[in-house]
Amino acid sequence: MYVEIDFNSDEAIYIQLRNQIIYGIATSQIQEGDNLPSVRELADHIGINMHTVNKAYTILKQEGYVKLDRRKGAVIAIDINKLQALEEMKESLRFILAEAICKNISCKEVHEIIDQIFEEFERG
Repeated sequence: MYVEIDFNSDEAIYIQLRNQIIYGIATSQIQEGDNLPSVRELADHIGINMHTVNKAYTILKQEGYVKLDRRKGAVIAIDINKLQALEEMKESLRFILAEAICKNISCKEVHEIIDQIFEEFERG
């Protein structure tokens, strides 16, 4: 698994790590049943604190992307209620679309962007 952290970003490192793992799942670079590196291994590889990796893994567990197993470590296990996921996505998109409207971005342009992003994930 390739992880790239921007240490100059305003976004917290654990959030960057969480997002990269989700992108990895979405692009099929990481699949159901795959083991993630151990907390220590990934922290050493990236050069960050183990607590930061642990926090990212804990959030991924809470969100239903991984399960934590004492013997296997963090394992990709997608367990998301689709209706709940749609509701959460709707709330996230509400603000993004409000920003788009304020910047005169049309509905057509938003749909084109969404289609483009879906194509990127499908290509992997």
